[in-house]
Amino acid sequence: MLFGLLLVAACGSRTRQERPEFVSATAVRPASYAGKTPRFKALLYYSDYVEEAHQQFAHQSVEFFHKLTTGEGWILDVSKTLEGDLSGYDVIIMPNVSPSSPEERKLFEEYMENGGGWLGFHAAAYNDQSTHWDWFRNFLGGVRFLCNTWPPQPGLVDIETHDHDVTRNLPDAYVAPSTEFYQWQPDPRSNPSVKVLASLSPKNFPMGLKDVVFGGDFPIVWTNTDYRMVYINMGHGDECFSDATQNLLFVNALRWVVSCSPRGNPFER
Repeated sequence: MLFGLLLVAACGSRTRQERPEFVSATAVRPASYAGKTPRFKALLYYSDYVEEAHQQFAHQSVEFFHKLTTGEGWILDVSKTLEGDLSGYDVIIMPNVSPSSPEERKLFEEYMENGGGWLGFHAAAYNDQSTHWDWFRNFLGGVRFLCNTWPPQPGLVDIETHDHDVTRNLPDAYVAPSTEFYQWQPDPRSNPSVKVLASLSPKNFPMGLKDVVFGGDFPIVWTNTDYRMVYINMGHGDECFSDATQNLLFVNALRWVVSCSPRGNPFER
């Protein structure tokens, strides 16, 4: 009996020591309600002229981000073309494709060079020697496609920093749902303007059952600090939105890109 009391006392003591410091809600800034004024405006740009798995992700992206507009806190436009004045958008979301025509590429370049925001997934960053868009490759951090794992499968993801708003509330590691992972050349980390936020854990390798990747640095989430952008490698198939941790990563990335708008942080208004 005495041992049990001592054990309870010891456990209780440890719990009290580990409990975070209490902060009253009245000691911090009160909640900010948007009212009837949307905080920001986004454009989701995608294509159906891509492989089925990339179509699936794009269609689920439309649904995922549309749900986040509940209450009309922000506006989401969806389009399969880039045209007109893009300056009214705080962020352009690209779930499965990047511009291919000269006209759309010029519009996107001008938008980003003038302070625009970008959240890109998976195939939206695909480029190789046949793409012939040097600006876009430099925008991504100077990288192009090297290889990929196949078939799609889950992967252990290492969160590399908690000192960034995109990853500050994520665990040190999590298992990403089944997707195809792209590896890049040269390594994005070799670019001093690139900040890597997450990478595939070395514990995954060798990875793949048909196309096998044996190792090497494998960044999968990063930002080129010369622009207001985040690239996220996930985005193949219909499972990418099935994990709460990964969904939090997606929301964090959207929120961070928008919060850095040259027009000011809309979440502070």
